[in-house]
Amino acid sequence: MAELLLLANPATVRARGDGISLDVDFDSIAELRSWLHLAGLNSPDLLVSPERESTNADGRPYRALNAYPTWHGWEIYAHAVEYTDGGAHLDAQTVDQLAALAVTA
Repeated sequence: MAELLLLANPATVRARGDGISLDVDFDSIAELRSWLHLAGLNSPDLLVSPERESTNADGRPYRALNAYPTWHGWEIYAHAVEYTDGGAHLDAQTVDQLAALAVTA
């Protein structure tokens, strides 16, 4: 668990009731992608949902990404949500390029 916390900055980590899986939430898609990279989990066969845009029940727009790696024997349900209604809006290509830059840094 210490390695997960040192490699990433998750907003929350929760053990599921099955004893073999964790829910890990990140505050940004870039943080989730960075953790996958640093933990060596960004292989081509990693199950990752496509990034999606939607609105929550209150009508607030967001972008989200989910990834489902296995890490040190744990099944991980990793989630990242970014609300997109504040500040300057960046196009998806710019956000992806910034995320890639964050991973390589």
